[in-house]
Amino acid sequence: VEQFGKIDILINNAGISQRALLADLPLDSLREVMGVNYWGTVYCTKFALEHLLKTKGSVIAVSSISGFSPLPARTAYCSSKYAVHGFLESLRIENMKTGLHVMIAAPEYTSTEIRKHAIVAGGKKQGESPRDEKTMLTPEFVAERIARGVRKRRRSLVIGKMGTLTVIVTRLFPRLSDKLIYNYIKKESNSPF
Repeated sequence: VEQFGKIDILINNAGISQRALLADLPLDSLREVMGVNYWGTVYCTKFALEHLLKTKGSVIAVSSISGFSPLPARTAYCSSKYAVHGFLESLRIENMKTGLHVMIAAPEYTSTEIRKHAIVAGGKKQGESPRDEKTMLTPEFVAERIARGVRKRRRSLVIGKMGTLTVIVTRLFPRLSDKLIYNYIKKESNSPF
């Protein structure tokens, strides 16, 4: 604000993942995931809010399909994404008359370093991705979709065909979704199932 005099957009994109059963995850690891994913979003949004209100700017959270649809062995990660969704959806309603734009972007699997740094059983770092990163969305594709969503002032943005299908099936057929998601995660290398 000192340098440019205003804030037009805040993109909350910091995040860490977790890949372990709750029984194998130390409480400190759950706190770490919530600290970065949820509280990081809360703090940044809170401190930027007065400036964003002046410009009728945008608050964006780069979330995950996991904010709409649960994943086994991702209890901390999914909880943090659900919390971010609730926080920003409430913020949107609070600011219906102020001109503040609030958008949640939820990309499906995207080829980033997040899986390599994921917290696993015992609180350790995973070290390598259990998935084929080449089959995932690229960060550039996701960024372009988010930029388009900001220009159109969308409130929610699910990015990717598999992600869109997952959200729809989870909402309409939750029991079927549970089985499909379980079997999908079961196929991952190093899956706890």
